[in-house]
Amino acid sequence: MAHGWLLRGSLWQPLRRRLEPRWRCWAPDLPGCGQAIRPAGLHPTLPAYGRWLAAEASRRANGSPLVLIGHSLGGSVVLHASEQFGPQLLGVVLIGSGGGVYQRRPFRQLRRVGRFLALTQRDRRAARGLLINSTQRRAVADLPKRVARLAVPSLWIAGSRDRVMQPLYVRHLAGYAPDHEVEVLQGAGHLPMRDQPGPLQQLLEPWLQRVASPRS
Repeated sequence: MAHGWLLRGSLWQPLRRRLEPRWRCWAPDLPGCGQAIRPAGLHPTLPAYGRWLAAEASRRANGSPLVLIGHSLGGSVVLHASEQFGPQLLGVVLIGSGGGVYQRRPFRQLRRVGRFLALTQRDRRAARGLLINSTQRRAVADLPKRVARLAVPSLWIAGSRDRVMQPLYVRHLAGYAPDHEVEVLQGAGHLPMRDQPGPLQQLLEPWLQRVASPRS
């Protein structure tokens, strides 16, 4: 489970309590966020964080099949990580993740705000670097291409009251995926794993059961 920008792994705890012990979950602080130190040499870019997530998730799964779940910016990290896997990866879930449309003025304002908000992070360079990298024209245009290359089923979940990533943008990006489902969680905002873990579990668990079942 990969959290979004300026957040931390504990955000997933309400959902994890509902999924475990049936599903073994790992929800780390991404490097440079929360209590996690960014290793020397890990650049604050989406490709680098995707490789880190893939390596750590694969090591912890120890050969067992797995599903990657990403929230907001963590969804972009998951899309990068998914390309590092073979048959071990069964699917990806993107919560409050969308876009693929470059918006010059909003992104410029977001980067300006990020310069001040990142002061609260353990690693300001990581926080700022991820924000700048993910809102550049090239990175935004790259998202639909990565989604189109997904080789596993994907589930996209949007909150009907999400003002950070509206369902319209989630549907737009999901539409590039070869095998995808889109669900809108009624009444949810941008953080359903914290605010509506029960309804989120009800959407998520049947899909997990389907992708985890033996295939003919």
